[in-house]
Amino acid sequence: MPKPKKDAVLAEATQLALDALKEIAPIEQIGPHVSAVPEEDRLLTHRFAADKPGYRGWEWYVTVARAPRTKKVTVCELGLLPGEDSLLAPKWIPWAERMNEKEKEKLGDVVPDAEPASA
Repeated sequence: MPKPKKDAVLAEATQLALDALKEIAPIEQIGPHVSAVPEEDRLLTHRFAADKPGYRGWEWYVTVARAPRTKKVTVCELGLLPGEDSLLAPKWIPWAERMNEKEKEKLGDVVPDAEPASA
């Protein structure tokens, strides 16, 4: 699938994207414009650095679109996404896989292996 080309009208809609973000976040938490990436034809995502406490490396995003043969830009969605340098929680590991042998022995004393209940 060919990479979509950057739509000039959507790429210039940085101020519209910023105004949309101001509706959900204080201006102090919105950093500089980082990028404008085309997603599909006439669909583009603007990214802004997030200066939100506790969200180091995250980015605000605003996806904008326009109909064919029009210059009117519409905001589709916006929010906060982790960036490449963001701090994320580690992948969840089930408790049974995290237990060490001593914990497994203690659990065996409390809940000994039993036959499954029949229905």
